[in-house]
Amino acid sequence: MAVRSPKDVALLLPGQGAQHPRMAAGLYGHEEAFTHWMDEAFRLLGPDGGRLRREWLAEQPSPAYDDVTVAQPLLYAVDHALGRMLLEWGVRPVALLGHSVGEFAAATLAGVVDLADGMRVMRERVDLFARTPPGGMLAVSASLDEVAGLLRAGVYLAAVNAPRQLLLAGEREPLRAAARTLHERGSVCREVPARQAFHTPVVEYAVKASLPGWRSVRFHLPSMPLYSAYTQGVLTEEQALDPEFWAGQASATVYFAPTLTALLAAHDCLLVEAGPGNSLTMLARRRTAVTEGRSEALPLLPDRRRGDDADRHAVRAARTALLPTAHLPQEEAS
Repeated sequence: MAVRSPKDVALLLPGQGAQHPRMAAGLYGHEEAFTHWMDEAFRLLGPDGGRLRREWLAEQPSPAYDDVTVAQPLLYAVDHALGRMLLEWGVRPVALLGHSVGEFAAATLAGVVDLADGMRVMRERVDLFARTPPGGMLAVSASLDEVAGLLRAGVYLAAVNAPRQLLLAGEREPLRAAARTLHERGSVCREVPARQAFHTPVVEYAVKASLPGWRSVRFHLPSMPLYSAYTQGVLTEEQALDPEFWAGQASATVYFAPTLTALLAAHDCLLVEAGPGNSLTMLARRRTAVTEGRSEALPLLPDRRRGDDADRHAVRAARTALLPTAHLPQEEAS
C-alpha cells in the first residue's frame, strides 16, 4: 500500500523478541549515519564490542544470540542507530514510543541519556540479568480475563500489546505449564526469543542491584515528547530524571496498547517502526485511527530476515515515503 507522508511522524522502537540474525545488517556500510552509530555503539561496549559485532553480522549466530547479554545491547544499538539515521535525514518526530528496551533507545534519541551512559548501563545490567533464574516469555492470543487464572506463582503479565495480544513471562517450568494449559484450551501461543523473565518480579533482584549504575547516569529532560509504556502517557519531567523509574522498567509490565492509544489520540501521524521486523507496525495497523486513514504505519525494515538487499530496498522505500521530494544519491536510487 502506498503511504502518504503526513506532516507528523512518530517513531515506534521494538524490544526483546524482535531480534533476529543480521537485523538491519544490510544497511551497515551503505547508510552512513546508521553505520557511524553502530560503530560508536560497539566502541562504547568496550571489550565486548568486537564479540557482539561478530554475533550481529554472523550468518549463523551462536546459541547465546537470544540471551540478554547479546540481544539487549544489540537491540538497543540497532534501534538507536535507525532512529539516528531518521533524525539525520531531517525527520523531526512529534513523539517517540518504545517497547521494553526500545523505550530506553527512545530516551537516548530524545536526549534523556547520552549513548555513552546508555551503553555503560547496558553493559552493567546485562551481566546482572544474566544471573537471574532461567526463564522466558510467551506471546498469547487471549484477553486478560482468559489468562487471569494462569497468573499465579511463577507466571506474570509481562506486556499488553493489544486487547487480545499479551505477553506472559516467568521461570521456565511454570511458564511451560501455562503453555500446556493454553494449548489444551485451543489458545494460540508461542515462545518469544528470550531467556530471562523480563517484566516480572523474577528479575527484581537484578533491578535493585542495577540501581547504583543508574544513579550515576546524567539524566536530562527530553527534547521531544517521549511516551512511556509503563505510565501509559507522556513522560513527566520528574520521571525522566528519576533513576529508579528507569531501573524499574525491567521488572514492570509493558502497557504498549493503551500507550499507543494515547499517542494516536493526541496525533494523527505516520507511525514509523525504527527497529527490526514489523511487529509494532502490525499492532498499529489494527487501530481504528489507522484503518480509518487518520494515521498510517510504516516499518523501516522487512518483517523478518530476507537478505541485505531487502533491508536496503525497504529503507529506500521508507525514505521516499517520509521525504518524497528528497534527492537520493545515484548509487542509492539505482
